[in-house]
Amino acid sequence: MVARNFSEFVGNDSSKKLINLLRGWPNTSLLPTSLLERASQRVFHSPALANPALLYGPDDGSEKLRACIASWLTDFFQPVAPVAKDRIVVSGGASQNLACLLQVFTDPLYTRNVWIVSPAYMLAFRIFQDSALNLRSVPEDEEGIDIEFLRQALKKSDESADHDNSRLKPDRPWSKIYRHIIYAVPTFSNPSFKTMTLRRREALVRLAREHNALIITDDVYDFLQWPSSLTATSLSVERAILPRIVDIDRYLDGGTERAGADGFGNSVSNASWSKLAGPGLRTGWCEGTSKFAFGVSQTGSSRSGGAPSQLVATFLAEALESGELQRYVYDTLQPAFGRRYQRMVTAINEELIPLGVSLPQTDRDVVGGYFIWLTLPSPIKGAVVAQRAKDEENLAVAQGEMFEVPGDTEHEGTRFENHLRVCFAWEDEDMLAEGMQRLARVIRKLQAEQDGHQQVTSDATATEDSAKDFW
Repeated sequence: MVARNFSEFVGNDSSKKLINLLRGWPNTSLLPTSLLERASQRVFHSPALANPALLYGPDDGSEKLRACIASWLTDFFQPVAPVAKDRIVVSGGASQNLACLLQVFTDPLYTRNVWIVSPAYMLAFRIFQDSALNLRSVPEDEEGIDIEFLRQALKKSDESADHDNSRLKPDRPWSKIYRHIIYAVPTFSNPSFKTMTLRRREALVRLAREHNALIITDDVYDFLQWPSSLTATSLSVERAILPRIVDIDRYLDGGTERAGADGFGNSVSNASWSKLAGPGLRTGWCEGTSKFAFGVSQTGSSRSGGAPSQLVATFLAEALESGELQRYVYDTLQPAFGRRYQRMVTAINEELIPLGVSLPQTDRDVVGGYFIWLTLPSPIKGAVVAQRAKDEENLAVAQGEMFEVPGDTEHEGTRFENHLRVCFAWEDEDMLAEGMQRLARVIRKLQAEQDGHQQVTSDATATEDSAKDFW
């Protein structure tokens, strides 16, 4: 999920071409236009496909697309059991589906908090606020979510909260209301670039079960992965590096069908075609238990209008059934984004690391996604760097404060004034190294100014001391 309008970040130095490392979109050269054109022609040339595509779809979405997605997920993630199509619901994209999940599975009186792993995708905040949920931040460490912080926070919340179980929403047999929501991007996170370790994923599932919490994971980057080596020439990885949290929920300690479980599970995978085939498709899917998936399909808007994105879902089903879309991800997107990553990180190592900038989780074998998270050397502030980069270098980067959870930054680990996010997916590949060079110039200037200020302060202090000695 990404912001739509970044025109205000265009810099003031018109003598330099804008380099936009803030926008989290795929470069237009990477959109599978021809592939989708072929798929759409197959649909429109067949009345048996075209007519259903242009009518209201079933509540849970195109059966063919759900079956194709389930098959691909099974092949890529290799879970303990194949993914069945009845675990899949077609959505209008990850953002729209997040709103649907909250409509069905939360209640403003009963659901106490949404716990957001921070730094966090900033445009999700309003979606949570629209459902009248209280936003709470959870810091990360080098393994991803700080599980002990969340454990204590959940315990404190449950002990201190009013135990009134009243609700605004009626009881519905196809739904349940969770006491807490936990929101995370576990793999190649936006914006922190981190990947949550397996043991943290398992601990998170166990913790969610203890506190009647639903873990909503945005799994939109999992298919975009490649070796972390900056000299690797083979940049396609066709198997997931870790199980998703929704996979772990299926098998851990008896899984979702264990004794005493209600069958809804404690996790849902929220995914989208926006990063893989174009955000304008406005099509995605979510996966949970079959019972949970049916509940999602009963969202009022889907019951009224039928499945979201019915026409585009039909195109995507054709592209998946033929195998073209999967091959496009493995043979085109992964290598293209991998080369972009190599270019940017090589430039970061040459230009920024010597200035004291650092990267997270530098020991990984596989990386991916769209973004890189930079920690600036103290006392340099991200907001200052972003503004100076805009004004002096016509360079757009995202300052860390954009990704702070509104109203909950008391913990040091949930404040990001010394951070930046840069994106290697949107800008032309040839501009990525220059973007890092421009950013380095800004940081060097700020460091020189800081050194000059410290020297002036030191000289003034020495003069005062000398005066004291004289008098």
